[in-house]
Amino acid sequence: MNILPSDPKILALAFVGGSIPALLWLWFWLKEEETPEPVGLLTVVFIMGMIAVVAVLPIEKFILNHVSSSLQQTILFASAEEIVKYLVVLLVLYRTNNTKKPIDWPIYLVTGALGFATLENTLYLIKPLSANGATLAMLMATSLGQLRFLGANLLHTIASGTIGIAIGLSFFMEELGKKWFLFIGFVIAIALHSAFNFFIMESSGNNFMQAFAFLWVVTIIIMLLFEKVRRMSEN
Repeated sequence: MNILPSDPKILALAFVGGSIPALLWLWFWLKEEETPEPVGLLTVVFIMGMIAVVAVLPIEKFILNHVSSSLQQTILFASAEEIVKYLVVLLVLYRTNNTKKPIDWPIYLVTGALGFATLENTLYLIKPLSANGATLAMLMATSLGQLRFLGANLLHTIASGTIGIAIGLSFFMEELGKKWFLFIGFVIAIALHSAFNFFIMESSGNNFMQAFAFLWVVTIIIMLLFEKVRRMSEN
């Protein structure tokens, strides 16, 4: 089934609505780094994050068709998304000299995550925009009531940011230490991703503000750890 609208205006509006929050978040994270990463490479990573959505869709469809438990589905969905996001960034950075500092990994992984969130949000907004008379103003008003849309940018940022920070904190460790930190980073990221998604589905959004507040608490922790990794890079 084709998920893209026949009207290019709807696709354009959906992309604008899906990309603006992600680009604002990306600007926030990038301005924290004193030595900016190459714009071209960041752009490629962002686009690869969008492509990751396409790559993960058949995986999630397979999970949906072969796993009956909603809890197992949620954990497997989160695992697939976090692994694919990481792999597409790794594919871009493989054998480059742009990961010389601990801070580089959180920056690139967050960039890829926000690319992922951009396309995910764009696809999510196509249906409400396809309604007759839909406008960008209606889009913004409607999206504020859409739970998954509200949390997507924040959720993907902190999940991939957690993995990136784990890599950054272990940057100067031996190989075994790096592998353990990477594993722990994935476990935490998948747990956060799964918990948020499962809570939203089970509660039908009734307690969304509590979940959203929890995401912000985790975001503050991620920001503090991000600052620690940045100082490691400076030293």
